[in-house]
Amino acid sequence: MSFTRVVEDFVCEKCGASVKGGGYTNHCPKCLWSKHVDVEPGDRAASCRGLMEPLMLEGSSPEYSILHRCVLCGHERKNKVVSEDDPDAVLTIAKRR
Repeated sequence: MSFTRVVEDFVCEKCGASVKGGGYTNHCPKCLWSKHVDVEPGDRAASCRGLMEPLMLEGSSPEYSILHRCVLCGHERKNKVVSEDDPDAVLTIAKRR
């Protein structure tokens, strides 16, 4: 299956921030929480729809990823840290190690 870019704006269900999607947006840049909507990136085929907590930072500069875990089903997925992400929120997750 190939990735299909779809631009979607959304309101974060965790912090309430209005997020302007860019077609690759997969988490809230303010609080870094995500939502379990995909089986494969971009397909919106997951039936769970649970919130995904940002657990930890992985990788090294400049290629960091956030490990997210669904609070309902436990599914885990990595998402890249992007320039729009709040630096304080990223540091908070980095300090959890």
